[in-house]
Amino acid sequence: MAKTYDVVVIGSGPAGYVAAIRCSQLKLKTACVEKWINSQGNPALGGTCLNVGCIPSKALLESSEQYHRLQEGLDIHGIHVNGIQLDLNRMMARKDDIVLQLTNGISTLFKYNSVDWLKGHGKLLVDHQVEVTAQNGLVEVVTADNIIIATGSKPIDISAALIDNNQGLIVDSTGALNFRAVPTTLGIIGAGVIGLELGSVWNRLGSKVVLLEAVEDFLSLADQQIAREALRQFKRQGLDIRLGTRVVATEKTANGIKVQFLDRTGNHEITFDKLLVSVGRLPNIDNIAAPESGLLFEERGYIHVNDNCETNLPGVYAIGDVVRGPMLAHKGSEEGIMVAENIAGHHGHLNLNHNNIPWVIYTNPEIAWVGKTEQTLKAEGIPYKVGTSPFSANSRAKTMASAVGMIKILAHSKTDTLLGCHIIGPFSAEIVQEAVLALEFHASSEDLARTVHGHPTLCEVVREAALAVQDRALHKINA
Repeated sequence: MAKTYDVVVIGSGPAGYVAAIRCSQLKLKTACVEKWINSQGNPALGGTCLNVGCIPSKALLESSEQYHRLQEGLDIHGIHVNGIQLDLNRMMARKDDIVLQLTNGISTLFKYNSVDWLKGHGKLLVDHQVEVTAQNGLVEVVTADNIIIATGSKPIDISAALIDNNQGLIVDSTGALNFRAVPTTLGIIGAGVIGLELGSVWNRLGSKVVLLEAVEDFLSLADQQIAREALRQFKRQGLDIRLGTRVVATEKTANGIKVQFLDRTGNHEITFDKLLVSVGRLPNIDNIAAPESGLLFEERGYIHVNDNCETNLPGVYAIGDVVRGPMLAHKGSEEGIMVAENIAGHHGHLNLNHNNIPWVIYTNPEIAWVGKTEQTLKAEGIPYKVGTSPFSANSRAKTMASAVGMIKILAHSKTDTLLGCHIIGPFSAEIVQEAVLALEFHASSEDLARTVHGHPTLCEVVREAALAVQDRALHKINA
C-alpha cells in the first residue's frame, strides 16, 4: 500500500527543506524527496546551494581573502609575515567539511521534526501521486494531499563552450569549486554574481583572471552608480573584465582552452588553462512531471504559479528557482514558509514582497542592495531624492583599513518613503538588512536619520546617507 502524506516536497534545497520543516512544525505529515549524491558517494540534503553553490563558494571566498590579507593587507597594521604558503588541499578540505556539517545538520533537523527523507528522484504523477526512483532503480509511488515542487536550477549550457566537469578544462561553478591546483590563467564567460565571486577566489590565490561579458552594462541589475564603483574596485584588484565581448567558439589544445570572441574592435582569441562558464541558470525541470499530470510551464521552463505559489493544479505548489522571481536562496526559503503556512490554514503569510528581497554579491568589497535602483525610478517616472555617504568618512571603516565604497539611499521626493538602498563596501551583506527592515515597515529617510546608531560602527554610514537625502550629512560636505 502506497505511503500517504499531508505534504510531499520534491527537492531539499533552501526552498524545499525549509518548506518541509515548516510543514511538519504545523502538524502536517511531511516527506521530502531528494536525489543528491555528494562527492563521497552518499545521499545528501541541501540541494545545489549547500552542496555546490552558496556555501562552498563562501567558504572559499573567506579562505582566499585570509590568504590575500596575509600577503598584502597586514603591512599597514605594522604586521609583517614571511614564508606564507598556500595549502590548497587543506583549503578545499575545510570547504568540504563545512558542507558536510550543514547537510548533516538538515538530516538531523528532519529527524527531530519527523520529516521523512525519501531518497531518489521525485516526479509528479496524476492524482496527487509522486514517483520516487532510487539510485538503484527501485521505484516507489507515494500520495499526498499537497505537493510542493522545489527542484531548483541548473547552469545554462552554451554551444560555444560545452561543460565537462570530469575533464576539468571547461567547467561550471561546480567544477570551479573543486580545482586541485591554482590555474595560471582562468577565463570566465559571464561577469555576473557567480563569475565575480569565483573569479575573486582564484584571482586572490594567484590566477590571472579574465572575465568575458556579452552585455555592455556591468552588473545591469544593480544601481549603476554602485556598479561603476564596483568595476573600478575589481579592476584595481587585477580582474580583467571585458564588456561587450561575445564568445563564439572554444577549442581544446595542448596548451589549454583557446577561446575565440568578438568585441567592438573585431575578432580575438586567447588561451586559458581553465575556462569557467557562468552565463546564468535555468529552472531544473528535467523529468519532474509526467505529461499527463497537466502541470503548466512558462517560457524558459519556469513552472507557472500565482502570487501564492499555487500551480494550475489544485494542491500542487512550486517554489524557489523553479518559479518566477530572483534565483536567491532566501527568496525560495520564504516562499517555502508562505506555502507551508497557507496549506495549514495560517493565512497571515499570504504573499512574499519581491520588492524587499535583498541581493548580495560576496566579493571584496561586498555589494548589496534592496528596493529600486535609480535607473528603475527614472524609467518608471517616480520622483526621488538621493543621499550618499562614503565609507572613507567612517571611523570604523578607517580602523579596519576597509574604507572603500559607499551607501546610497533613494527616497520618494514627496513622501520621503524609502525606495531603495544600495551598498558597496565592508560587510554590505549585513548592513543591508537594516534597510530591508526599514523598507518592510515603510520607513522614511527621516526615520533612518533620526535612529541612533552606535559609534563607531559601519552602520553609521546608513544614517549619514539618510541625512544626505535632506542635505544634512554631518561627516561630508553637502553639495
